[in-house]
Amino acid sequence: MDLLELPSNFFDRDVESVARELLGITLLVDGVGGVIVETEAYDASDPASHSFRGPTSANAAMFGAPGTAYVYRIYGRHWCFNVVCGSPAAGSAVLIRAIEPREGLDRMRCRRGGVPDRLLCSGPGRLAQALAIDAAQHGTSLLVPPFLLIDRDEPPDMVVGARIGITKCVDLPRRFGARNSPYLSRPFAR
Repeated sequence: MDLLELPSNFFDRDVESVARELLGITLLVDGVGGVIVETEAYDASDPASHSFRGPTSANAAMFGAPGTAYVYRIYGRHWCFNVVCGSPAAGSAVLIRAIEPREGLDRMRCRRGGVPDRLLCSGPGRLAQALAIDAAQHGTSLLVPPFLLIDRDEPPDMVVGARIGITKCVDLPRRFGARNSPYLSRPFAR
């Protein structure tokens, strides 16, 4: 695989385009990671988004530079990793829901407590734990270490559906996944 030659405006586009085009790209954090197989799109016009009510100290990264990490905690124990995109006023981010683990498997297995490889990164909390993503990466650029993005050979066959784990705008088709991937957080409805 070749290193991803991102155009300067790769992340400076609408959230759905970025969410779709991140599928198939390899994400590594300190050499640990794999191929992105599932994403979800959120922006300030979306009542399910953290940015819906405008900037706060907690969501300020969503209104920051495109290509920035937005990391937050859910249920008081799981970290979620997002990629900020669009103009800073857009308050947009792509939640990375799942990857196919490929690099640093031993470190991921140790961090995740010996779960089957299929479950190492199948869900945003699992993914963050396996890649050791936490508040330390919040607000940092994905264009410099410890992050590395590697180009895909070709885009995967994609499936689109409703997002998971939200109560507002659940019918919006803003979840994107690699069709039939065994590493998805949850299968897509048929």
